[in-house]
Amino acid sequence: MAVIVVNWNGLPDTEACVESVLRSTYPRLLVMVVDNGSQGDDVAVLRRRFGQRVEVVEAGRNLGYAGACNLGIGRALAQGADLMLLLNNDARLAPTCIEELVQAALALPDAAAFCPKVYFAERPWVIQSTGGRVSLWRGTACQVGRGEEDRGQWDRLEPRDYADGACMLLTRRAVEEVGLLDEEYFAYWEETDWCFRARERGFRCYYVPTAQAWHRGASSFSLSRYRFYYRRGAFMFLRKRAGLPQVVSAFLYHVLVRAPFYLLRRPWDVGRLLVEARALLWHLRHRVEKEAKVSSAQGRMG
Repeated sequence: MAVIVVNWNGLPDTEACVESVLRSTYPRLLVMVVDNGSQGDDVAVLRRRFGQRVEVVEAGRNLGYAGACNLGIGRALAQGADLMLLLNNDARLAPTCIEELVQAALALPDAAAFCPKVYFAERPWVIQSTGGRVSLWRGTACQVGRGEEDRGQWDRLEPRDYADGACMLLTRRAVEEVGLLDEEYFAYWEETDWCFRARERGFRCYYVPTAQAWHRGASSFSLSRYRFYYRRGAFMFLRKRAGLPQVVSAFLYHVLVRAPFYLLRRPWDVGRLLVEARALLWHLRHRVEKEAKVSSAQGRMG
């Protein structure tokens, strides 16, 4: 069983995250921190503080979240891990969280991924996620239960469209059949994409209510960068996983419904729509460049 934490200039969060992992009641853990090219002395501090209890892997540069996770997954598989927990560095685990996720994995052989009940770190009684649902027709993903006070309403083990990437347990069997995370996403939506690919191969993703974690969220990026990468990931997911009718439907939904209603509720936040427009332009430019490369290659072959 391996736990993979990605660090990028986030030493205080990573230290606290790893400490919560090391307090786990699950006895056999390979704890790995993949440093994504941090600018400071994060690597030296982590090695000095945790010693042999934690393997610190230096990526050498910022591979993005998906790329760093893939580096960790590859090393974990090479060391014989049957289960791999991908954990955001600004998340904290309850001591029994890993044990509960592992028990669910052993009981559900059709599963590819599992996630716990995740609470907001600053409001520890309020749910942030119990896994997610996706609508290809609207081009949206939502965290089930987000913003609700926990009154026991989400206390059943249930399948989800995707396991939330803040804390996501993967099985070796599924990784070997599905493959690694898609590194083109760089950050955000990579777990949704992976879970969809797993479902296409007959696997399921589950929410495990007895496992608990707390997550701050979006601490690596500024708000504008977070919005850009999140929306870029959403458009990329549609491009990769949706059919043409769904892409058209999602585009119309965002332009004719979502954007106008958002402006009515928050007219001062027009900057968000501008950032999301940048994400759409990125995709259009990317498509043009890709088609140009294909045409150039075909011309050379001809």
